[in-house]
Amino acid sequence: MKTTDLENSKPHILIEIIEYVPNSVVAKTIIRKTTGNVTVVAIDMGEALSEKISPFDTFIQIIEGNAEVIIDSKSNILKAGEGIIIPAHTSNNVKANERFKMISTIIKSGYEEF
Repeated sequence: MKTTDLENSKPHILIEIIEYVPNSVVAKTIIRKTTGNVTVVAIDMGEALSEKISPFDTFIQIIEGNAEVIIDSKSNILKAGEGIIIPAHTSNNVKANERFKMISTIIKSGYEEF
């Protein structure tokens, strides 16, 4: 099942595969697997992702602009090229004090007990 319009084995310019929409959050899934997802997200100024607690680790990398990533009430300002790991089971949200684009990678494997 194909979950993206991106062609395999071909380079892509990630900031060009998704566009800003005024007053909106836009997301495009690049890879969707049972072990995790990779999504490109464009967030317009003044918008935010809802505060949540994920059962999985999430890696966010900013690819354009600046973002405020709040993890357990601690604010982190990330600029293009920077990334942060949001640990599983922590309260988090992402705010756009200016518009930005990011890659969100959720890792759903590796939590099995040994």
